Amino acid sequence: MLLKGVVSAWLLLEAAIAAPTRQSPLVLEKQKSPYNLDHYDPYDRKFDSYGEHVQPLPMRNGKGTDMLGPRNRDRERQNPDMLRPPTTDHGTMKNMHWSFADSHIRIEEGGWTRQTTVRELPSSVELAAVNMRLDEGVIRELHWHKEAEWAYVLKGSVRITALDTEGGSFIDDLEEGDLWYFPSGHPHSLQGLSPNGTEFLLIFDDGNFSEDSTFLLTDWLHHTPLSVVAENFRLPPEVFKELPEEEKYIFQGSLPGPIDKEKPAAFKKSKLQFTHKMLAQKPKEASGGKVRITDSTNFPISKTVAAAHLDIGPGALREMHWHPNADEWSYVIRGRARVTIFAAEGNARTFDFMPGDVGIVPRNMGHFIENLSDDEPLEMLEIFRADKFLDFSLFQWMGETPKRLVLDHLFATDPKSGAKFAKAIEDAEKDVIKEHYSIDDDSYEDEL
Repeated sequence: MLLKGVVSAWLLLEAAIAAPTRQSPLVLEKQKSPYNLDHYDPYDRKFDSYGEHVQPLPMRNGKGTDMLGPRNRDRERQNPDMLRPPTTDHGTMKNMHWSFADSHIRIEEGGWTRQTTVRELPSSVELAAVNMRLDEGVIRELHWHKEAEWAYVLKGSVRITALDTEGGSFIDDLEEGDLWYFPSGHPHSLQGLSPNGTEFLLIFDDGNFSEDSTFLLTDWLHHTPLSVVAENFRLPPEVFKELPEEEKYIFQGSLPGPIDKEKPAAFKKSKLQFTHKMLAQKPKEASGGKVRITDSTNFPISKTVAAAHLDIGPGALREMHWHPNADEWSYVIRGRARVTIFAAEGNARTFDFMPGDVGIVPRNMGHFIENLSDDEPLEMLEIFRADKFLDFSLFQWMGETPKRLVLDHLFATDPKSGAKFAKAIEDAEKDVIKEHYSIDDDSYEDEL
């Protein structure tokens, strides 16, 4: 009997070794990987597949199976909740995610530009964006737009010029974390300054905007009769015979000197302040990070764009909330994020974001932003087509609503848990970014 048992055990082991594996090698390297049929998670916890170098698979709580056909493994690691959505996701929802890496890039002399508009991301109806790079001395030529332009400097330094409607001029040099805002129709220019130039994010208050449709100085002059140009400037037509025959758009210019030496003789200082130092603001401290809000209350010229700069600590959560006055257009500067959008009527969908990614949350839709990483910070912008930043906090709402009413809604059959909940929301203090909270669940830890 003993010999028969040994032989049976050996045959079973041999069969197991010979059987083809149905798991990615990357998955097998991680004991805590949720991407297997035996893993059970009743709480839909996050998992940072990109940071952990684990290949996601469409398996959750005993359902699903592996993948046999062609696949984009890098994309899957960047968007794990697309491949393995939380059980709470349901229904249909428009795509709310786009990466600038998928945007067409226009390459020019000493610079480039790429955009995310309603054409790339149909849900981006209120705002459009342009990511632009200018080397040292490279100029984004004198121009204006139908739309207002809001900008955030991502790297390097840049000089801007602008003219207001009363003939006042404005010149300023900006660095990382600084903003500018040009109202609709106000002419302006941009030029890279530092040895590596500059890179910035431009926001326009219309999702249908196109960077290729701006009003350019050279383009206008080229399409105006030379006799009119000459008469306008009171000079012989011959003076203009060497005007550019096509738009310059982005081009290498001469290096600028100090602002005081650059000002023309007719310079009249504008009464408007077109720039703002966002990162120099004193932040609002939260338990899990920092928030800086810039809108018309502290940047008065910015009448159509409001923004928040978020520093979300490792594992921390931008609390559950919604915005009543505008769609949220978000942009990840560094780190990785998970966002679930609740759209009512039983619809919810989860998206994952990497640096350079854009996210949309339509107004009034509930959502959160979670730092996927437990050891790296998440830095991002929330931007709105609005004059003020407004949000509603779910935590604050629950805390300031009569306790009886809240418990009747949520804990009618579980008064013990209701008492714990009531205690937790007692102070009703909004905590915009909540520090990482580890769920105490021994059965879950034993499973891992």
